[in-house]
Amino acid sequence: MEQVSKTITVKKARAEVFAFWRNFENLSHFMIHLVRVDVTSPTKSHWVAKAPAGVEVEWDAEIIDEHANEFISWRSLEDSDIDNAGTVRFKDAPADRGTEVQVELRYDAPAGKAGAALAKWFGEEPAQQIADDLRRFKQVLETGEVVRSEGSLEGAGQGASKQRPSQAPGPEVHV
Repeated sequence: MEQVSKTITVKKARAEVFAFWRNFENLSHFMIHLVRVDVTSPTKSHWVAKAPAGVEVEWDAEIIDEHANEFISWRSLEDSDIDNAGTVRFKDAPADRGTEVQVELRYDAPAGKAGAALAKWFGEEPAQQIADDLRRFKQVLETGEVVRSEGSLEGAGQGASKQRPSQAPGPEVHV
């Protein structure tokens, strides 16, 4: 199993940050590889994500431990396309600067090491995905939207050589 850990500080109160993340349907607003999350019960959900080469992967997950405003731990259920587990921790940042959000993820890449190598080749390496997702999460909570420029990979230019001023995509996300 591969393991990734990333942390970011968000300039919002811990309760607000936790509540936004805990509503799993919000996650597709900043996780660009995530198509959707369907909450099926208070502790279970169904996830659909884009994988390399335009393939979609799906899995069911369950919360195995949770403490409001502190952490959420989960694991995927049997027969998932991606075996994964992890914890998201929320704690007060030093000097009253907001909330530190730490994501710890353990996963088995589809097709094992060959799948992991293929994902890296297509720019889908999980550690970078999580870092990018956390950066967008911070933007959504602090500004209400993910700001993209045409020169960014997720912007309209898809890596265009001439970068233009940043602009907000489509509908605004309300927090």
